[in-house]
Amino acid sequence: MLNRVILIGRLVADPEIRYSGDGTPVARIRIAVDRKRKDESGNKVADFFSAVAFSQSARFLEQYVQKGRLVAIDGRLQTNQWTAQDGTKRSTVEIVAEDVQALDRGRGDSAPDVADAPFNPGGHRSSAPAPEPDAFSGTGPNDAAEGDKDPFEAE
Repeated sequence: MLNRVILIGRLVADPEIRYSGDGTPVARIRIAVDRKRKDESGNKVADFFSAVAFSQSARFLEQYVQKGRLVAIDGRLQTNQWTAQDGTKRSTVEIVAEDVQALDRGRGDSAPDVADAPFNPGGHRSSAPAPEPDAFSGTGPNDAAEGDKDPFEAE
């Protein structure tokens, strides 16, 4: 049996960070994943997903990722069921993120992301060192000229 999901989308809010009783960080996030089709009015259509990350992935989200960032999540689906105070049975499905990678640079980042290594759906981070901060000062394809719109900025 296989329970695996890989999603690429933008955070709709900053990560919500809490700590378990033993001090383990837990991050909850929501991402918007665009569909290929548009609605009748020509507007983009997106699906919204909730995810939870623990330990190292939660620390990464807390330190380096904020609303609007493009992220890749590799994990599994989990169903949570409970009985509400009014006696009705409720359930949700969320993604348990086993690996989270930032796929763009945040606004005003002067230092490299720790997730600049290529996304690896196998769940293992690349052992390649992160580039030096001056690696982003060049004129690569993603570097905007002064006054240009940031190509990674959320719309």
